[in-house]
Amino acid sequence: MTLKKMTGRGQSNRSSQKAQSVNFPSATSAVEAHGLTKRFGANVAVDGIDLTVAEGEIFGVLGPNGAGKTTMLNMLATLLPIDSGEARIFGYDVGREGHAVRQLIGVTGQYASVDENLTARENLWLFGRLQGLSTKRAHSNGDDLLAKFDLTAAAHRPIAQFSGGMRRRLDLAASLITRPALIFLDEPTTGLDPRTRGQMWDTIRNLVAEGSTILLTTQYLDEADALAGRIALIDHGRKVAEGTPAELKARIGASSLRVTLADDADTTRAVALAAELTRDTPTRAATGPGFSIKLTDPNQAADILIALRDHHFDIANATVEQPSLDDVFMALTGRPSDTPMLETEASHS
Repeated sequence: MTLKKMTGRGQSNRSSQKAQSVNFPSATSAVEAHGLTKRFGANVAVDGIDLTVAEGEIFGVLGPNGAGKTTMLNMLATLLPIDSGEARIFGYDVGREGHAVRQLIGVTGQYASVDENLTARENLWLFGRLQGLSTKRAHSNGDDLLAKFDLTAAAHRPIAQFSGGMRRRLDLAASLITRPALIFLDEPTTGLDPRTRGQMWDTIRNLVAEGSTILLTTQYLDEADALAGRIALIDHGRKVAEGTPAELKARIGASSLRVTLADDADTTRAVALAAELTRDTPTRAATGPGFSIKLTDPNQAADILIALRDHHFDIANATVEQPSLDDVFMALTGRPSDTPMLETEASHS
């Protein structure tokens, strides 16, 4: 059993009398962090990050492998000491009031940490007992979660017989055994097939609808775009941008026209023609015949396509697209969001 699953968890309703011994201070945010910093030798894994997560939202932290996302999450969850800066969870100081913080959070790491020798029901009972629930309450909460995550039919099967998607659902269920107010999800859909990813997305949305707050780290652009109300982009341990998906996309301008040509030999001349019409520099496709170009006015798309047709270019496909989060990350960091950092850069991150 890993340390990540040993952290205590609290109740989903902060005003509830079931919140054990915690007396909640006045707080307007689920998470507040200022100047959060973590070093491993000469490597600065997290470099002065400020973060505010409102109650009841899904907040996404987006960045490539090794950017410092997990390290930052582990500091907020009391799993790593904070070298400098400060952080509060529902008003509790993470460094000085770790016991209170651990009663309010649930943590689901990147890898399932359930015991493969136990059944699903036994795992949930064990997590409940470790976190102070009575035997009856641990079984009751566990059975409710098995039903919620569509695992009732597999309740008495050993985890060794579970698929990857079932393990991830059980891992998330284990982090909810005491109904936490704040849930940290560290790349929760890594390695899952598209159908199971969709199921996890629905589960995450339902948790928020029921009153939880979610801090989600991910390297998937579509995941952050689909789930998060606000997103922080992290690169080399630093926060490079923050905002809603729409606000981040607006930072790099308007829509773009993407054109695929039937013959790659025509691409150079087509790019030159598009550049003349827009006075902008088109970007050639990384693979295949085609290019994209930013539009200051949507009507430019029609002008470019008409000009290409008049010059007898064979167009295989053409689309007008809004900027993507990948475009945002490329513009701000100079590389796609799924490009891993060098091993020396990613060390301990």
